[in-house]
Amino acid sequence: MSHQFSEKDIEEEHVHFLNVVTAFQQYAQYSLAANNRRRKDLYTLPQADKALLDTLGYKQKLQEVDTAILTNADFLNKIVANPEIFGHDLSAGENGDDVGPDKDALQEQQHSHSYDPTHSHHGHSHSHDHNTQNSVPGRPQARGKYKPTDFDMDKLRSTLKQFVRDWSEDGKAERDLCYEPMKKALEQHFEVLVPGAGLGRLAFDVAKLGFACQGNEFSHYMLLSSYLILNKTELIGEHTIYPYIHSFSNIPSKEAILRPVKIPDVLPSDLPPGSDFSLVAGDFEEIYGAHDTDESEPQAGQWDAVLTCFFIDTAKNIVNYLRIMHRILAPGGVWINLGPLLWHFENNNTSDPSIELDLEEVKDLARKIGFQLSDERTIETSYTSNDQSMLGYIYKAAFWKATKASF
Repeated sequence: MSHQFSEKDIEEEHVHFLNVVTAFQQYAQYSLAANNRRRKDLYTLPQADKALLDTLGYKQKLQEVDTAILTNADFLNKIVANPEIFGHDLSAGENGDDVGPDKDALQEQQHSHSYDPTHSHHGHSHSHDHNTQNSVPGRPQARGKYKPTDFDMDKLRSTLKQFVRDWSEDGKAERDLCYEPMKKALEQHFEVLVPGAGLGRLAFDVAKLGFACQGNEFSHYMLLSSYLILNKTELIGEHTIYPYIHSFSNIPSKEAILRPVKIPDVLPSDLPPGSDFSLVAGDFEEIYGAHDTDESEPQAGQWDAVLTCFFIDTAKNIVNYLRIMHRILAPGGVWINLGPLLWHFENNNTSDPSIELDLEEVKDLARKIGFQLSDERTIETSYTSNDQSMLGYIYKAAFWKATKASF
């Protein structure tokens, strides 16, 4: 079943893409203003208090954060240096016709597992915050130059932390906890799909093992960023970012705030000759799915393995996710899962449906759909965490290997 896109769908997708590009370009202005707020707050204090803080080097720290913001901005601007490669005409943005967030932008809010304390001190690692500034989602609100929102900047901050998780030496321990069990469970399964591929490291690692691997990703933030790291990066450690400068809460030292991270830790072009590695943009259900069980669909039986890492709780309807995975797997194929169940559309304000099962219900559903579960266990792991922070969240992530029964 191929999904037919209306002109309205295409327009909204184009508008959203332009707004994402604008958010990347406006990172420096937004972040410098946020840091300057700290200076303004400092100047409201009594002179004696200001003098005391001067002895601690507080103003100098703010200056160093400004410098780090500009370094991040240089990196983010590289990501959107040539966005035309994604097939969008940017002339509308150049003429000042960018418009407000659309429904795709609202939906992307539910596709993050990272904890960012900048605007919340009681949240956790993958946010359920569905607040928006749009009274009528799905259509542009007004014409004129787009002004990125707090949500847009949250996405950029999360993207920087995702680079740490996927493409730095600093993220290796977290990657190993999640990715290594999944790779070891692959055994001899050769055509591998990785939905929710993010910045592509898990899919890259699978391809490097010699498997044919396709990643699938929905977020423009992830797609633009992964293109730079996978296709335009020529050296190990070529880029330096400062992912921890956006919040001063629960930080033990200035060095922890200003800690630079070099990416990538491996050369993305260093795949064996003849490797089959690709990344497909779009919604998982629209690209691979159908709301029925038609085995004549082009994707039916085409994959030997599906790897879902912190992915299945992005579903509005988990039944359809599992049906799709079962249908696209060949008989005897495996679905390898690791992740929590923090349902991304729970309590949303966009009128999207949300089916929220507990872990035992998800496993029972998988069996009823036709999977045989094995190697069921819990793996404790963080997600895009700062290992030097005074605050951290640990997921008790569910791992299993599910085999499509051969009939």
